[in-house]
Amino acid sequence: MGTVAPEDWVTRLADEVIAEATARGIDTIVCASGISPSGPIHLGNFRELITPHLVADEIKRRGVSCEHILSWDDFDRFRRVPKGLPGVDESWEEHIGKPLTSVPAPEGSPHANWAEHFKAPLLEAMAATGIEVREISQTEQYRAGVYREQVLHAMRERGVIDTVLGRYRTLEVAAEAQQRATGKGRRPVEAGGKPQKLTEEQVAAATEAERGSGAATEDDGEGTAGYFPFKPFCSVCGTDFTTVTAYDDDSHELTYVCTRCGHAEAVNLDTFTNGKLVWKVDWPMRWAHERVLFEPSGVDHQSPGSSFVVGKDLAPLFGWQRPIGPMYAFVGIAGMAKMSSSKGGVPIPNDALEVMEPQVLRWLYARRRPNQSFDVAFGPELQRLYDEWDALARKVEAGPDGGAQPGDLAAHLRATTVASTGGVRALPTTRRPMPFRTIASVIDITQGDEAQAVRILSDLDPDDPIVSTDDLRPRLDCAERWMLGYVPAEDRTIVRDEPDQDLLASLDEEQRESLRLLVDGLEEHWSLEGLTHLVYAVPKLQRGLDPEAKVKDPELSRAQRAFFALLYRLLVSKDTGPRLPTLLLAVGADRVRRLLRAG
Repeated sequence: MGTVAPEDWVTRLADEVIAEATARGIDTIVCASGISPSGPIHLGNFRELITPHLVADEIKRRGVSCEHILSWDDFDRFRRVPKGLPGVDESWEEHIGKPLTSVPAPEGSPHANWAEHFKAPLLEAMAATGIEVREISQTEQYRAGVYREQVLHAMRERGVIDTVLGRYRTLEVAAEAQQRATGKGRRPVEAGGKPQKLTEEQVAAATEAERGSGAATEDDGEGTAGYFPFKPFCSVCGTDFTTVTAYDDDSHELTYVCTRCGHAEAVNLDTFTNGKLVWKVDWPMRWAHERVLFEPSGVDHQSPGSSFVVGKDLAPLFGWQRPIGPMYAFVGIAGMAKMSSSKGGVPIPNDALEVMEPQVLRWLYARRRPNQSFDVAFGPELQRLYDEWDALARKVEAGPDGGAQPGDLAAHLRATTVASTGGVRALPTTRRPMPFRTIASVIDITQGDEAQAVRILSDLDPDDPIVSTDDLRPRLDCAERWMLGYVPAEDRTIVRDEPDQDLLASLDEEQRESLRLLVDGLEEHWSLEGLTHLVYAVPKLQRGLDPEAKVKDPELSRAQRAFFALLYRLLVSKDTGPRLPTLLLAVGADRVRRLLRAG
């Protein structure tokens, strides 16, 4: 069907899943993601989606029938009102306990309910990054009675389920006690083992989202009247502040009372669909119903007594085995001093796609094993990330002699292509991928004047000038949004309007000569490559050295640094700035001459 990547973590997991399918006689492999749209679906949750996507993608490349499903846990309860979300205030507290699809969307939202509001940005990000799934709404499944037989079965087997859960409840209590005794807690968002410095609202949002399912911390059905794995929503107030008081195995009549509004009711589970199985039973039930063979999960789902661990013993009750499910580590963030769309929370994939080409975002996840944590960069590190990506692209383009390692080749292939209906297709890319830091510097210097920026960028390669801004997109847009939206004002570059006459008057003869040599060489060297040569050549010429010579001399290095600092002070009134060749091109030859000449 398409090119199979060299061996990497995706290959190894695909091998394992295919072997399991073969052993169990399964024709179509199902890889699953489960996401609760209880708030902004951040970049940590994106790992829940892209990990199965990459594995399913590899399986499809081998010509094996495979499907990736996305189960929206939108029938989960609304547990709390997130802080800092636009259009949301304390009045939403009245909806706590209702299904997410029964909670109003934030004020001003075009979407029908809370769940749909938070699904929409992720679906946009999925389309941009080439992730194709079959969506399953748990609200629709439960309310249509799709799981009726499974619900009745779970109620019949409630004694067995309670016994299994009872063993894990003991383990969970012991683990929590040990954590309190040792004082070893976990920050909600980590990267490289170091807690990220987030606001209280961001920590809360991350903690909420990392649970994977909004129901991950719900009660497991244990109650004073006995154990019941089914939780009804109240027919009057719509919440799940309900307690099952009785159930008849023969008639399937269930009685409950609502502690929120006091309503008591008897319903029949043969027809009643306004409720769901508790999470620790619901998840293994759905593994069986969808025949899931691969589904990863976060740390919270794999601790003692958690849903993935318990699911190993509960899935066989529904005629299935727990899927292969590696634990994935959390995703941290760097340089998030100024965020845009996910106000009050940690960044969502659309935030990353504002400043990253889709391939770069895919590459971030593809190159790291699921159990490896990493940072998504929004600060200066973003420029280095693009440099690394471009360097890898050059190695790949060079072929077998390019020096790319097999794992790097695999990650690049998975970042740039996807297995889709009809074959493997390439994701759209920037036709002229100029260095991100160069584009960003030009955007900075021109203060977002796109026409001027493109004119300057064309000068970088006079032999092959930019014909259209379309050649630079989407990278141009990413660089512009990053520079204008994420870089603090104090770090921006402001070119002087007038020469610094006081500084020029204070220069010694050697400094004046260095400026003359630079100005006199501008016309001859007016290209990115030429100016790079010129700025390094001036200190050599002053010392009688061959400009082409590679000289390792501490004194020469100090002279070059001093020369660069002088140019920065005269051009932008700082000791540092964008790369000098780029800066000179952006300022323009006439303006450079005016700012560097006295009188």
